[in-house]
Amino acid sequence: MTSKTSIKMAFTASALALAASGAVAESWDMPMAYSASNYHSEMGVVFADKVRDYTGGDIDITVHPGGSLFKGGEIKRAVQTGQAPIGERFMSAHANEAPLLGWDNLPFIATTYADNEKLWHAAKDRVNSQLGELNLVALYTCPWPGQGFYFNKEVSSSADTQGVKFRSYNTATATFAEELGMIPVQVEAAELSQALATGVAEAFISSGSTGYDRKVWENLSHYYKVNAWLPRNYVIVNKQVWEDLSPETQAQVQKAADETGAACAAKSEELANWYFEQLSDNGMTVADAGSEFLAELQEIGTKMTAEWLAAAGDDGQAILDAYNAK
Repeated sequence: MTSKTSIKMAFTASALALAASGAVAESWDMPMAYSASNYHSEMGVVFADKVRDYTGGDIDITVHPGGSLFKGGEIKRAVQTGQAPIGERFMSAHANEAPLLGWDNLPFIATTYADNEKLWHAAKDRVNSQLGELNLVALYTCPWPGQGFYFNKEVSSSADTQGVKFRSYNTATATFAEELGMIPVQVEAAELSQALATGVAEAFISSGSTGYDRKVWENLSHYYKVNAWLPRNYVIVNKQVWEDLSPETQAQVQKAADETGAACAAKSEELANWYFEQLSDNGMTVADAGSEFLAELQEIGTKMTAEWLAAAGDDGQAILDAYNAK
């Protein structure tokens, strides 16, 4: 029996026992997709410590980073179905299932931390309603730095990107790849280094954080600052598990979540330029995207926003209207 299977069975048995007794779960396993040294995972540990403190030990969260308990693509479903009570996932990874969850991947709409926070406040209520329908409750979200392009060559326009194998992490990045004549390949962050080393992927869009964490300078040569969007991770809890908590415990956990979310966003902003320095120090060319390439990206972005509005419907339009009104 594998350790993952044992943990799943233990949690299932524990959940059944707790459901029968009406007691509050004492031990929660929290799968996270990114490496232990990534600031999202580090903040997950901060959150767990705060929850343990504020609940007086009634809830003890064990963080499992790097896809060690569930792979990134498995985490949302694991929390939805009760295989894990809580977890962290990249929100827009599920925009194909629920288009509204792609609110943070609208190119060139909110390209600063302040504007990204405004966009989140405009989206928050509708996003939480959508998550409720998926049997999930969001406790906190945290942005990544702005997204830019990694290549293993100089790129001035889409003429240089034809046929390149491009790692995608959601529908938005796959669309960018296709519009630029590239071939999208879905690869989780934990598997990115191997994909680049073996040629499964030759380029990708992400923040400086991912490039630093995965040491992509071992395979790639150029990073182009585009700041297309600031995507968010979200820490989610199973809706039944959440509703079984007493109002007092919910308030304690939410306090921990609010504090951690704010600290995580501040950490992201603090690290954004530092990541660029690390890429450069390790031999990569770090530069702003050229005018021709940027113009092409902005044209694609306008098309992608229109497509998102068509898929997300009235709720999507309401989010953008609320954002633009602030």
